[in-house]
Amino acid sequence: MEILILLVVAVVLLFAVKEIRRSLISRPMFGFFKRVLPPLSNTEREAMTAGDVWWDAELFSGRPDWHRFHQAKPPQFTDEEQAFIDDQLEQLLAMLDDFKIVQQDCDMPKKVWDFIRKEKFFAMIIGKEFGGLDFSPAANSHIVSRIATRSISAAVSVMVPNSLGPGELLTHYGTDEQKNYWLPRLADGTDIPCFALTAPEAGSDAGAIPDTGIICKGAHEGKEVVGIRLNWDKRYITLAPVATVLGLAFKMYDPDGLLGEQEDIGITCALIPTDHEGVETGERHLPLNQAFMNGTTYGKDVFIPLDWIIGGQDYAGKGWRMLMECLSAGRGISLPALATATGHLAQRMTGAYSYVRQQFGLPIGKFEGVQEAMGRIGGTNYTIESMRRLTVAALCEGKSPSVITAMTKYHMTEMGREVIEAAMDVHAGKGIQLGPKNYLGHGYMATPVSITVEGANILTRNLMIFGQGATRCHPYVLKEMEAAANPDEEQGLRDFDELLIKHIGFAASNFFGSFWMGLSGARFNASPISGPTARYYQQLTRMSRALALTADVAMLVLGGDMKRKEMLSARLGDILSHLYMASAVLKRYEDDGRQSGDLVFVEYALEQHLNKIGAAFNGFFANFPNRAIAWSLRVAIFPFGIRYKAPQDQVSQGIADSMMEPGVTRDRHTFLCYWKDDAKDMTGHMELAFTAMKAHESIYKRLKKAEKRGEIPADLAGDELIKAARKAELLSADEAKSMKKVEQLRIAAIGVDQFAPGTLEKRTFAK
Repeated sequence: MEILILLVVAVVLLFAVKEIRRSLISRPMFGFFKRVLPPLSNTEREAMTAGDVWWDAELFSGRPDWHRFHQAKPPQFTDEEQAFIDDQLEQLLAMLDDFKIVQQDCDMPKKVWDFIRKEKFFAMIIGKEFGGLDFSPAANSHIVSRIATRSISAAVSVMVPNSLGPGELLTHYGTDEQKNYWLPRLADGTDIPCFALTAPEAGSDAGAIPDTGIICKGAHEGKEVVGIRLNWDKRYITLAPVATVLGLAFKMYDPDGLLGEQEDIGITCALIPTDHEGVETGERHLPLNQAFMNGTTYGKDVFIPLDWIIGGQDYAGKGWRMLMECLSAGRGISLPALATATGHLAQRMTGAYSYVRQQFGLPIGKFEGVQEAMGRIGGTNYTIESMRRLTVAALCEGKSPSVITAMTKYHMTEMGREVIEAAMDVHAGKGIQLGPKNYLGHGYMATPVSITVEGANILTRNLMIFGQGATRCHPYVLKEMEAAANPDEEQGLRDFDELLIKHIGFAASNFFGSFWMGLSGARFNASPISGPTARYYQQLTRMSRALALTADVAMLVLGGDMKRKEMLSARLGDILSHLYMASAVLKRYEDDGRQSGDLVFVEYALEQHLNKIGAAFNGFFANFPNRAIAWSLRVAIFPFGIRYKAPQDQVSQGIADSMMEPGVTRDRHTFLCYWKDDAKDMTGHMELAFTAMKAHESIYKRLKKAEKRGEIPADLAGDELIKAARKAELLSADEAKSMKKVEQLRIAAIGVDQFAPGTLEKRTFAK
């Protein structure tokens, strides 16, 4: 007993007496931390500290405050935004013929370009004081998503000026003179902007761009001034072929010391009219059978004055941070909007097609194999829309959450890929034959575009989400890194000492908390609500605590090597991401008033996310290099094994049935999908056939029973079916007339486009 008391006293003294603690614990740990601290390049450091944290920090802490989470306001439109959506947006959508844009003209018609410029679709993020619309992220996201259900090419053309580009950079960093000159011209469509970052051998590693700007003296407007001699060669630049003003990122150097003693100034952004002497608009790219303008730009020994630097001379060398701060917002809107469009379109049209298309006398949506794919479409789309709303809500609050927008961009574009592939599987031949009636083909081909740009998905998943999240979202790591980097080592040690004690308590609490939740199955965890979703809140809190523990152990054991263990890092990032996505699903369910028709979608999504969290933990434990620690973590977090299962078959069947039922639930889940009340329209032909068949469902059932009784021949369709039914007195004259129209719609809807000989062969590219 005495020995135990002595041990307790020793431990108390060790931690409670500051000088003893610093000498025996903090100083050795401080040295260890400095040794294992991963070295960061300037671009990595700027990317690491750009943007804000939000709900991601709560999830990473292991103690998410669900009550505060529910207080976040869902995105809403102003009256002005709603009026634009109801008027100008609908006008634009009615003008778009995507088959003609992509397959015939490889460009939008002049009237569409003129309408977009006149109605300020390029100026949604520009302030009203400069003639812009000054729309919220919610309106921006909605507008781009809805356009994308009609034409990806048109959506990309609209989204780029409203994402990372001159308009946003000028708004945040431009001088008054730059804003007053350029923003009104961008707002009224006088100028079309593009932004050139990517070079042939520098994509994600912007620090490796070979494009240079040398400070020197030169002639500008008849005077000798200090300026920049630029040389660049850029590719993959959207809107470059039609742009009148070029945003350019380059490395700036001052070898003659004209600005000061620093020679390597760093990445800088400038704004250059494309008609400026030496600026060359190169040849156009053709990005996967899409018609949006994308091409090259280059220049050799192009001289520009210093005041063309965005923000002026004070912002020389600050270009990378400017880009990262702006990208963290734009990345949460633009490409996720394309993925959202894919989800809404795929769910609405696949539900309709699965009812209209029949096989063996049944809608194909009644076959379990098709239902599995439909469950994947509907359940995944519920997450896509939920994630879009939650991220937009953060942006509407004025946040710029870099980790969340990285997660949003990566996972929404990947989910968009899953959904469109499932939709193509269900549509089969209907999906692969291009033509005016094909509403899936161009979206399917465009999917890799979203996967690739604004941070390729492999890079985003393996390096960015956890790599940035581990420092930005962790309550202590970034502060500890700053303490370790403090040139005043004694002050750094004092700061580190205070943080370390808190960090030790944090880690110990996570260990014991994770173990208790594992033993109890999280049954005693608090939930902000009761009902069928309460258990999910409990499990997400448990997994949040498990992530906090695992991340701490991984960073402690691997140190700087964690940066190179990309597969392990990716799995921890997946856990954080699926916690965020599951949170988004729960938030949407609450915001929408717990609609009973949504519950099957919510269940599918949450079971899927928990299952993937379990798979990520399993992969992490199986591949963690220190096997003893991996085993200890597995036992502490999952003492009875990982028991999260994928959604059950009956859940997918429930989703499939819902997708084939017109009504409020279907409309709420696919409200962004545009369709025109026209039997010849791209989506209208399927929507009209579906609604007409559902309205005549009882008659179809009557005819099917008569067929089984042998009163009419089997496998009849169209006019033959109507004639046989009329002859057997199964239909009245009015019913026969109505059914004839329905059968015409049905047969046209399951049909595909065809072209006269020689028509397609005439489409050639100039050599």
